[in-house]
Amino acid sequence: MKKIGIVMGSDSDLPVLEKAMTTLDKFGVPYEVHVYSAHRTPVEAKEFAQQARANGFGAIIAAAGKAAHLAGAIAANTTLPVIGIPVKSSTLDGLDALLSTVQMPGGIPVATVAIDGAENAALLAIQVLGASDAELAAKLDAARAEAAAKVLEKNKAVEAKYNH
Repeated sequence: MKKIGIVMGSDSDLPVLEKAMTTLDKFGVPYEVHVYSAHRTPVEAKEFAQQARANGFGAIIAAAGKAAHLAGAIAANTTLPVIGIPVKSSTLDGLDALLSTVQMPGGIPVATVAIDGAENAALLAIQVLGASDAELAAKLDAARAEAAAKVLEKNKAVEAKYNH
């Protein structure tokens, strides 16, 4: 199975990314975690992206706050799918990071999830791998069925209490 690359612009992003790691662990998907800054370590970020396919990655999750150019810098240097997580910072509640991540120029796509949306980033990365891995796709189907069952259970409780 291919692995997922998780890259953050600063170790202060780690609490957000732990949700992605927990989700990947739940599905048994291997990953590597790195701190590379688009601005402070551009050479290392570029080398990671350029070598990612050869190093066994199937997708890359890139998280950054404020200027949030990391996902774009990674995407500019690989044709692997890149999933950006805009991270909420003390300024602008993460809107700056969201716009920096989602507004990519034509030809350099970055799939972008919600601000601090690490769980969905991991699930999207798992779906990318699951497109060619039947076992992983089955795990995703089972997780969706389990989530639906929980909602329907809650629906029954609400209906029993409020519908007369």
